Amino acid sequence: MLTDAAAETLRVAVYSAPLSRAGPGLLLRDILVGEDQAMAAAAIIRAASPDILLLAEFDHDGGLAAARAFAEAAGGYPHVFALRPNSGMPTGLDMDGDGRRGDARDAQGYGRFSGDGGMALLSRWPIDAGAVQDFTPLLWRDLPGAVLPLRNGAPFPSAEAQALQRLSSAGHWIVPVDTPGGPLLILAHAATPPVFDGPEDRNGLRSRDELRLWEAWLDGALGPRPSLPFVLLAKTNLDPTDGEGDTAAMAAFLDRPDLRDPRPSSPGARLAADPDHRGDPSLDTADWPDGAPGNLRVSYALPSLHWEILDSGVLWPAPGTPLHAEAEAAGPHRLVWAEIRRQPGPHDGREVGRDEPGQQPAERLAGEPVRD
Repeated sequence: MLTDAAAETLRVAVYSAPLSRAGPGLLLRDILVGEDQAMAAAAIIRAASPDILLLAEFDHDGGLAAARAFAEAAGGYPHVFALRPNSGMPTGLDMDGDGRRGDARDAQGYGRFSGDGGMALLSRWPIDAGAVQDFTPLLWRDLPGAVLPLRNGAPFPSAEAQALQRLSSAGHWIVPVDTPGGPLLILAHAATPPVFDGPEDRNGLRSRDELRLWEAWLDGALGPRPSLPFVLLAKTNLDPTDGEGDTAAMAAFLDRPDLRDPRPSSPGARLAADPDHRGDPSLDTADWPDGAPGNLRVSYALPSLHWEILDSGVLWPAPGTPLHAEAEAAGPHRLVWAEIRRQPGPHDGREVGRDEPGQQPAERLAGEPVRD
């Protein structure tokens, strides 16, 4: 039986461990046989023990067999949700301007097969799948204020491609979850990295507009916005200070008055700082080689103003501490989490101040069991 305090408190998380494989069905195989990388990612999730978790790079299959198998390995999440992503969805066109068709970059979102590197949402609480809003089919050109790539003043790679190109590289979902403290909305997306393109900056512009979709939703440009509390769980692939993407756009988004930024940190990231970066290294969420692009903050758990932030962290254990080996084996990304509690009474962004996040428990996460 949950106490009132337990019912009002939630731990939400986003994790982009690369749970993607070279072909359909291979991820399910690896989970069932206990493959090392998949099991390392599951161990990280069990340690953090979030109530609601977005897996931001997870192969999709129609029956959600891989997601259900992994949910069991990661701690027994009874509720699993995923939709077919744009990644790997064939277009029949040359979408990257290299003169060829049928490659991974010619899909709606980069993918070697349909469903390659999608998303999955795991929850301890029921998910109202029938009430999900799915912006995944939205054409890029139909986003209010969209900025599409040009080369020599012409649409890149072609007008035909831009007429077919969807905005989401994986997907954009608004998922209602029925928690013991009341319903909330999970805003989920995983963006393309703003690199691997040419001077037309196709990927950079797209990752920026993938973030702008949420700005449009928050501002009411995509229709009436529900007043329910929400949490954005996303891999934006944008750092607010460093990296090749639109850092100013990410910084402005984090400073929106209708969001709270918990600024989760970790000792492991601080110890792995890149000397040429300007941002606070303790906030980084991905461990990439120095200079290419180096460690960056690219994954976010951002609650609405309906929530009080009790704690937050990035599960990036320092060398020599428990879970360090698992975190390294699971891939370059680290799990990002926030502990939140509903504010009493209705809030619309004007009635509540932006309080400071609580003391960061990164050292506790790095070396001790996290939750009972």
